[in-house]
Amino acid sequence: MAITARSLATPARRCAAALAAVVLCAAAAPAAFADAPSPGASPKLPKGLYGSTDPKYDGVWRQSLALLAQDTAGVRPADEAVDWLAGQQCADGAFTAYRADTRQECDGKTLRDTNQTGAAVQALAAVGGHSDAVRKGVSWLKSAQNDDGGWGSAAGTPSDANSTSVVIGALTATGTKASALPEKKGKSPYDALLGLRLGCDVKKADRGAFAFQAKDGKLTANEDATAAAVTGAMGKGFVVAPGGSAAAKAGCEEAAGDPRAAARSGADHLAAVMAGHGHHLMSAMPGAEDQPDVGNTADAVVALAAAGRPDDAEKPLKWLRGHSAAWAKQSGPAAYAQLILAAHATGADPRDFGGTDLVAELNATGPKPASQQDTQGQAAEKKDDDGVSVWWVVLIGLAVGAGVGFLLSGRKKRTRL
Repeated sequence: MAITARSLATPARRCAAALAAVVLCAAAAPAAFADAPSPGASPKLPKGLYGSTDPKYDGVWRQSLALLAQDTAGVRPADEAVDWLAGQQCADGAFTAYRADTRQECDGKTLRDTNQTGAAVQALAAVGGHSDAVRKGVSWLKSAQNDDGGWGSAAGTPSDANSTSVVIGALTATGTKASALPEKKGKSPYDALLGLRLGCDVKKADRGAFAFQAKDGKLTANEDATAAAVTGAMGKGFVVAPGGSAAAKAGCEEAAGDPRAAARSGADHLAAVMAGHGHHLMSAMPGAEDQPDVGNTADAVVALAAAGRPDDAEKPLKWLRGHSAAWAKQSGPAAYAQLILAAHATGADPRDFGGTDLVAELNATGPKPASQQDTQGQAAEKKDDDGVSVWWVVLIGLAVGAGVGFLLSGRKKRTRL
């Protein structure tokens, strides 16, 4: 997501943290910017879209996260919401941030985005009913793979940890085994991630972290990229099923060539950084370095769960419960989705998150859901393209009696692979 909008670890934050080129940041502006009121008259919003702000930079992104979060919480999204997302796809399978007029074909000027595409593929695969769109999306993502095995924010751009991880999540969410991801010139997505890992030759505080991108051959630790890479290296997507067990820690040398060991090492780095800041991450945005970063903290919680660090995720999750309400209300649907996905990955109850019903708040930002669980936890039914019924996972009350319910694994998201 380096150059796309992702409210969970928004491209805005990524552009800032990675010091990406101004033109690139502007081209794929972040959810942080997109979620803020735009000056001038409010645009007429499309029917079926979640959120009330201009979707120019994050429409597909926030819609995808909203649908994924609803799916994990037993909510069947409105058909118009799902159809809106599917309708944003270009004929070649790619997605851009937002197409105001889908009657016009995507052309050479359309900025096809791996992050928006990866998110949309995960969402459409989860809710069902659009298998053709999913297959086309996966095909386009594979065509955009770089020679180092990874992905940049757009086809032909240098690989970065965030984009690579989002695509891994899309591939694994649609049936590709984590051990059988596509390779390019003998390089896998995991090779690309390992190439962005800071190893044993750096200062102790940075060991195990991941860089967003290699800049002039140098790697700089980046917590946002680390959270994404940890989830990706574990072969997970935005949605991670709760219930994983604790994993052994990985030594610096052991993590050098093993993706899962590298993920565990990266999780240790995240846990140490958050512990040093009062159990949360700090913003990397210019001028806001002294402010906590709620979205990236949510991503980090998912990453810790994905890597088998439930105990380390407990205090950051508690911090989120007490400090995320105002941020989510201001930021919109993608923010609520991030928090729901963090709660899901850790077995917490998203309907009682620090006194906030995240699911109800998310639902209120868009079209009324088709159906959802009742208060007794009865699951609604959904159908895929072939009409095969599957039951929604009952989450309500999962955390009851288990405190925060830290028996899990996974990350968002997503997270992602």
